[in-house]
Amino acid sequence: MNPTLLKDLLASLPVFLLLSGSIVLFSRRSSLGTFSQLLGATCLLLVLLAHVFEATHLFPSMRWGDEHSLGHYLDLVSAILALVLFPAGYLLDALTRPRS
Repeated sequence: MNPTLLKDLLASLPVFLLLSGSIVLFSRRSSLGTFSQLLGATCLLLVLLAHVFEATHLFPSMRWGDEHSLGHYLDLVSAILALVLFPAGYLLDALTRPRS
């Protein structure tokens, strides 16, 4: 098995946990913070899929892994959005959640 694919498959567990947790939070309490978390987790899933596609050589026209290619920029933008949206949504949700 390709070692890159193995790392990507191992990384899929935390990504799916974050995504499922974000879906549950958003379904219970729809707010801007939970929506931002959900969007950030979805972007993280896109990063994971980009790496799986690169390891398995799916969609070669995207030129996964090559600099200045569409696949590279899709991966880069998704990673940046995930790193900005998920923590910002978590912080926004924590600050606006009513205290009990």
